[in-house]
Amino acid sequence: MRYMLATFSLVATLAVATVAFMVMESPSANAEEAYQAGVHYQVLSQPVPTSDPNKIEVTEVFWYGCGHCFHFEPMLQQWKKTLPDDVVFVQSPAIWNAPMEVHAKAFYTAKALGKLEEMHQPLFNALNLEKKRLTDEKSLAVFFSDFGVDEATFEKTFRSFGVVSQVNIANSRARGYGVEGTPELVVNGQYRVSARLAGSQENMLKVAQFLVDKIRAEHSAAAAMATKTSS
Repeated sequence: MRYMLATFSLVATLAVATVAFMVMESPSANAEEAYQAGVHYQVLSQPVPTSDPNKIEVTEVFWYGCGHCFHFEPMLQQWKKTLPDDVVFVQSPAIWNAPMEVHAKAFYTAKALGKLEEMHQPLFNALNLEKKRLTDEKSLAVFFSDFGVDEATFEKTFRSFGVVSQVNIANSRARGYGVEGTPELVVNGQYRVSARLAGSQENMLKVAQFLVDKIRAEHSAAAAMATKTSS
């Protein structure tokens, strides 16, 4: 009897240890424990539509004059390079005052002229390193001229309906996200990630990656269920 009890006890102990090991080693268990809604990220009460429903969208809300955004930019761009084809990355300027609106128009003007890739980092540098204000159309016209954009072309684009519309959409989008500061990341119009909640800018990217994986898994499960139901 003692032998049987000892054997049973050993088996039970091994079983508990095995389960504990499996939970410890499970990436999903670790992720669920590490990143929790309301603790490390916020769930939007009303999801904001994305630009492409067939992609998982990650949006950064930023401002060229924000020092935190300036320091976040290099690691963000490196992370962007690792994103698979089912993820689309978008940058959306925050607009809380008149100078930020001017900088948002600079962003969409550069984009409309096909100059954004060339001018994006220089705009960050101008406001954060060179301490230029660039808060009016005239100073921006001079800045754009350094990148081969003549004054007439700049003014026409800067004042265009397309650029003004994009600025208004960005403003509406940020309000829908409930953004409290910059930089912040919004994953698929559903989840908002800030450095305050995530703990650091590096953790913002880890939480965003967790949410991307979470959404991908949900999409796969929904597709499998739809296939099973239709068959």
